[in-house]
Amino acid sequence: MSFFHYIEDKIFYILAQFFLIVFLTIFLYIMDINFYSILLVVLLLLFLLISYFLGDYLFLKKRNQKIISLVDGLEEKYYISEILPKSNSIESIAYLYALKLACKSMNDKIGKLEQEKQDYQEYIESFVHEIKTPISALFLALDDNKNSILKKEVDKINLLVEQILFFARSSTTEKDYFIKKINLSDLVHQVILKYKDYLLGSKIVLDIHDLDKTIYTDEKWLIFVLSQVLQNSIKYLDKDKKKIKIFSEDWKNSVILILKDNGCGIKESDLIRVFEKGFTGSDRTKSKSTGMGLYLAKKICDNLGLKMEITSNYKEETTVKIIIPKSTFHPL
Repeated sequence: MSFFHYIEDKIFYILAQFFLIVFLTIFLYIMDINFYSILLVVLLLLFLLISYFLGDYLFLKKRNQKIISLVDGLEEKYYISEILPKSNSIESIAYLYALKLACKSMNDKIGKLEQEKQDYQEYIESFVHEIKTPISALFLALDDNKNSILKKEVDKINLLVEQILFFARSSTTEKDYFIKKINLSDLVHQVILKYKDYLLGSKIVLDIHDLDKTIYTDEKWLIFVLSQVLQNSIKYLDKDKKKIKIFSEDWKNSVILILKDNGCGIKESDLIRVFEKGFTGSDRTKSKSTGMGLYLAKKICDNLGLKMEITSNYKEETTVKIIIPKSTFHPL
């Protein structure tokens, strides 16, 4: 609060005091009081008045700064009405009352939304676990019949159901992760095994090397991230000789997991948007993409403290890097 705004707020009170001094001066003059005595009284009153307003301004400024500090230091701002200092001002009491009601209403609404979100997440998780049983039964039946086309379609359903489950849990990753020691090679081969039918069916040449490294992160979530990246690469391989390279590099305090493909690539104008929810690209058919895979992968990486970067040469290749920090809580 600037001094100008303070004066503006107190203008009527200041004018009232000024007219009172003028009235007093006229009264003393009529009473034939000595001019110097009148001047002394007026100067004294002006000094007291200026001192009062200056002191009041400094007091209010200090109190306002305290409130601002409290608000800035409060993580959940909707609890501000509970920590505001009390005031005896009639106007302040009214404002504080209105603020308390507004905060209570907001807290009630937030509580309701959080409960609805939790109920929705529990329903989705229950649905996914229930539907996994008939999907597994279909897999077994199709294995017996050797029907590769139907098996591939059921596998797509399974991957989409898995994506739904991870999407439902992605906002609460911190409650569902378990950091442990992982061999990067073992993790990558788990993902490759998961997509072996797609890789073999599309005659994709894999070049996997330099993966014998130890990392510390959540295995389940990183497998999902790498699965989304690999799935994306497989989807957009358009060359006669399809190639995917998966390898790692050591860089400063990180291990970088790199996946490079020779697919259709990404336009430079699209690169800044590939992690946006629902973005499918300006040159890709929507029937092939939901725009959710990379969005979820990036979101999970952010939650796990990992970084994801994508570079591409349009119509030539795309490179995805997952940067995994080396932990400081164990010997490197």
